[in-house]
Amino acid sequence: MTDEHGHPTGGTGRLVTVLAWALLLLGLWLWGRATTGVPRGTDGPATGDRVPSGTAPAFLPRPAAPLGDALPRRVDIPRLSVQAPVVARGLDAEGAVDPPPFDQPDVVGWYAAGTRPGARGAALLVGHVDTTTRPAVFYKLSTLAPGATVRVVRSDGKTAEFTVDDVRVLPRDDFDARQAYGSHRAGRAELRLITCGGSFDRATRSYTANVVVSAYLTGAH
Repeated sequence: MTDEHGHPTGGTGRLVTVLAWALLLLGLWLWGRATTGVPRGTDGPATGDRVPSGTAPAFLPRPAAPLGDALPRRVDIPRLSVQAPVVARGLDAEGAVDPPPFDQPDVVGWYAAGTRPGARGAALLVGHVDTTTRPAVFYKLSTLAPGATVRVVRSDGKTAEFTVDDVRVLPRDDFDARQAYGSHRAGRAELRLITCGGSFDRATRSYTANVVVSAYLTGAH
């Protein structure tokens, strides 16, 4: 994330640790509080429980059986015309999850110490919403609706296909880490797509919320 002059900012918030998610959630909270650039005259999506974007289908497909472990290579979101390479990210010296580098706004970061996309559990993908000059890879993430498709191309040659079942904009105050990053249903292979949301607070130089898109595995080819 950068300041209004295009320089990386250093301050980030902290998230309450939750069970075995402690380090992961702390890093994601810190990343979510950092800025991704000054918006170009408009606010991000409004903060609320859910994002009412489009009409949800009457029925969502059944979940598919989880796949084996394999590394993610690319994430495709047809509805947003997104085809982005995925890079593994870890924790920095301060215990925060490193997002993709500032000069790579079209790259998606995967938390490599967590679940691999397609395997049992919730895999976490993070991306910037914008830069100081233009939209970034997850700029339109909040416009997804239940029923949308997200595909992850994996190192084993398989493409894991996920179906979105929930889109939320969660305020950074009173943030519910378990709701955002924990598995919604035991035994499923799930995916979380995360970026900054809400409005840009110039006083704190950060966004006021996180957009969290939840999806679950419904097929592979």
